[in-house]
Amino acid sequence: MNIKRLQVLQAMVLVGIVTLVGCATSTTLAPLPPEQYQKLGYTSGDACGALLLGDWLLAFMPIGLSDRVEDARADAIAKVPGATDLVNVSVKETWYYWLIGTSRCVTISGEAIKS
Repeated sequence: MNIKRLQVLQAMVLVGIVTLVGCATSTTLAPLPPEQYQKLGYTSGDACGALLLGDWLLAFMPIGLSDRVEDARADAIAKVPGATDLVNVSVKETWYYWLIGTSRCVTISGEAIKS
């Protein structure tokens, strides 16, 4: 195998590894509920973040993107007095494009519980 083909193969393998590894964020939206709990009613919460000067490929300045799921969950729990957690959780994400970036909003919905 000549040197040029070997370099192309190495570059392709490197791109494949980088693509597979990427970056990820892990958030537990609804841990297992306690054995006994009281249902307090349906609730939802919202939180947004933004990418300034680009989209996900050219993101220059992320603002509030990492915590938006946790913030939306906390917002949903705070709206119900006495609530300590959520069950039957659903997540909705919306993106809004504007001239110099994007807004990314998350809505967490579920049934508030008290343990």
